[in-house]
Amino acid sequence: MKRFRKLTLALLSMGLLSTPALASDNSAQQKLVQKLSGEAPALQPIVLKKAVAAMKCAVNNGMEPADRLAVIDFSLPSSERRLWIFDIGQKQLLLEDFVAHGQNSGDNYATRFSNIVGSFQSSLGLFRTQESYFGRHGYSLRMDGLEPGVNDRARDRAIVIHAADYVDPSWIERQGRIGRSQGCPAVRPEVAEMVVDSLKDGQFMFSYYPDPEWLASSAFVNCQPSQVAALVQ
Repeated sequence: MKRFRKLTLALLSMGLLSTPALASDNSAQQKLVQKLSGEAPALQPIVLKKAVAAMKCAVNNGMEPADRLAVIDFSLPSSERRLWIFDIGQKQLLLEDFVAHGQNSGDNYATRFSNIVGSFQSSLGLFRTQESYFGRHGYSLRMDGLEPGVNDRARDRAIVIHAADYVDPSWIERQGRIGRSQGCPAVRPEVAEMVVDSLKDGQFMFSYYPDPEWLASSAFVNCQPSQVAALVQ
């Protein structure tokens, strides 16, 4: 019996066996993606699907559930609205707006990403938001990166959500893009308070770019339970 139980757990961890509970969870996840996609038609379904899957993977393997999910699609230019914030419980879109990327990540398009202090580049992957605070950019929000080697130095790098005057749509006509940050997902001053209040205290943020190496290795995107369980403790 013990040998059978160990084999069953191993097959489940490899995704080679399903259970009614797992099937039900997958169905609920698909319904959530479908509903949120209807709320945000400009958000690529594949990006939303990966964001929800990464969040669900974290929760299913030991992390506390969240009320909000923010998604940034860095495959879009900064001249387009590429930040979405969703209320998970109500299955509603709360905000669709502009967000800056790091000055060394690219011009209008972000194509380079880093986890290195002083790189002035944006980071990819799944984040957990933490405490709000008042700093040199005003009302801001700290967050922790959950993916080792990808975004887990967010605190060391002071990667936070904050308001910035350069996140200004009027810049687009003049220079083809909004301004850039030192790696932070900066937002317009007009929406900053709402963004921080919506995302503070343990929500999820998922930053996407079709980077083959990250997509192939992310423990959350690919949901590797043994790896994720160790990361979320």
